[in-house]
Amino acid sequence: MTGTRVAIVGGGPVGLAAALFAKRAGMTPIVIESRDYDGDKACGEGLMPGVMPLLRELDLDPPGRDLLGVSYRQGARQVDHLFPGAPGRGVRRTVLVDAMRAQTERQGIERIHARVTGLTQDSSSVLLRCADGDDVTSDYVLGCDGLHSTVARQLGLVARPSRRARRYGLRQHFQRTPWTSMIEVYYAGDAELYITPVDDETVGVAVLGPRGINLSTTIARVPGISAKLVGVPTASSLRGAGPFPYRVHHAQSGRVLLVGDAAGYVDAITGEGLRVGFAQGREAIAALQAGQPASYPQRWRKVTREFRLLTRGMVALASSPLRESIVPLASTAPRVFGAVVNRLAQ
Repeated sequence: MTGTRVAIVGGGPVGLAAALFAKRAGMTPIVIESRDYDGDKACGEGLMPGVMPLLRELDLDPPGRDLLGVSYRQGARQVDHLFPGAPGRGVRRTVLVDAMRAQTERQGIERIHARVTGLTQDSSSVLLRCADGDDVTSDYVLGCDGLHSTVARQLGLVARPSRRARRYGLRQHFQRTPWTSMIEVYYAGDAELYITPVDDETVGVAVLGPRGINLSTTIARVPGISAKLVGVPTASSLRGAGPFPYRVHHAQSGRVLLVGDAAGYVDAITGEGLRVGFAQGREAIAALQAGQPASYPQRWRKVTREFRLLTRGMVALASSPLRESIVPLASTAPRVFGAVVNRLAQ
């Protein structure tokens, strides 16, 4: 499949990783990004240890701050787990995207600014119609355009939203020296608050919760965090995302494959979106390299199975009457808690 032309819709980390995997496989990738922006979005920015080998495989080593483990906290109770072996890394989303864009430039990968509005495909190619640029024809398309994917919608693959409670996310950075080398997760009322050091002078704060969730209000519910951030200047604008979850009927339709959040999204509660998204990108390219795009859904299920099961279980628990017992239960069964964290981290 050397020379195969692959159009990648979406220029975020997952799309850029897919482009780099395609280049390494001898293909000709082209990245199509509709937004002229710095790559920022509402996300936790904590890269679990399992992401690091995938970054090294792509010759990437973005600067950030080592993350030694995860600490779950609820009221006066907490349970900590240190990652075995190598640490994870807190990295500003903008820093990660800049590093990946620079690598695509070094590899000579074409990136164009265009908004995809439709697609048609036949047995040999896919035509992407672009509203503000030239149409693009390629052998295959990877839809890496994230939550509420345009590509998935054009293919009619988006499933009806779940009836369960919808969740939303917010994120902002604060300019202060981190006080922790852990990802700290606080259960605060009906929300979860995530603290992630992203460099030596910046802390990322994210919140997940129901519609109308407010970052400042949630921070105020956690006195220890509120005291650390009072009077501290912000280092970024407030970003939002959601609603979650988001589902599609199938991860592949003909010569079009959905990768990352575009292929379905449960919740950000575990912080593992990039590890799973990068793994999906690698499997998508492997399926194309083998000339078997129809094998991708099975490959997708294999690399996402544990993530989906564990994440759904954690979200269900966090939404149940047992929510107030999560940290106490984890503290009484630290080996079970550690096993779950390790599986998500690797």
